[in-house]
Amino acid sequence: MPASREVDPGADALVVGLDVGGTKTAVRAERADTVVVDTTVPSAEWTAEPVAEAAAWLHRIVQETVTDDGAGGTPAAIAVGAQGCDDEQHCVELGEALARLSGVPTVVTNDAALLLPAAGLARGVGVIAGTGSIAVAVTAGDGLMFAGGWGWVLGDEGSAPALVREGTRAVLRLHDSGGSDPLLTELLQAFHVPDPPRLARAVNDDPSVQNWVRGTVPLFRAAARGSVIARDVIAAGARALAELVLQLHRRGADTGTVVAAGTVMTRQPLLYDGFTAAIGELLPASRTVLLTAAPVTGAMALARRLLSPVFNAEQPERRPA
Repeated sequence: MPASREVDPGADALVVGLDVGGTKTAVRAERADTVVVDTTVPSAEWTAEPVAEAAAWLHRIVQETVTDDGAGGTPAAIAVGAQGCDDEQHCVELGEALARLSGVPTVVTNDAALLLPAAGLARGVGVIAGTGSIAVAVTAGDGLMFAGGWGWVLGDEGSAPALVREGTRAVLRLHDSGGSDPLLTELLQAFHVPDPPRLARAVNDDPSVQNWVRGTVPLFRAAARGSVIARDVIAAGARALAELVLQLHRRGADTGTVVAAGTVMTRQPLLYDGFTAAIGELLPASRTVLLTAAPVTGAMALARRLLSPVFNAEQPERRPA
């Protein structure tokens, strides 16, 4: 929902959209039909909480990439999809804080919620599998429902670090039983260690996303080489992502269309194919769509809505219950 209604619906209004992911932030600004800024900056310092600090970070990114970069003045509206914004109240508060700093209408949502407007949809479920994973349903009245997204240590099944976590556990168990699998060789090379005990230490001693994701491509390479463990891990991750959608369905979400994105989902067909197959089994009436547009285009669509006279006349001032 918008955090401000002081809009300038002029055709030349500058609208800004941000897609804040775990590793990078996409920033786009458009005036009429012309893209004036289209860039990516690191998300290294991003954290969704505390709200004041998160809003200040977003405001600084907009200033540095749009306002101070010759894009053509102050934005008329800003929309943000942010990793870590995992409940409605949080999104509302962050949007209001950013509106106070920027002085323009803003809306903040979860980054997975950008997938639907990016695909030209108003309702459905967005599923991201990249450096993290989450499923977000957009409901009537632009409400949000969440499933998953608990972080790579606890969950984030199907994400890059979670796949590596589960693959490492599986090959270490196999090693203890005297077996072998191509995935073990791939992970030893990826982490630059000579044996399984040192692999365990390399993964445990630095439980960061940046460390764990180095094993992602090797895991899929092992699957292509015939690794049973790698294929099982990928299939389990794909099904876990589909089960997030099932959870939302059982809570009443519209799951007719499920839009998938994220670096692992879009770059690794084995995960997407497994996800699609699992959705077909669990929710046969649903269809899956692999997003081809950049998710930040969804933020642009939300920003334009803030400048719509019809939207602003009809949109109630509400806070989630």
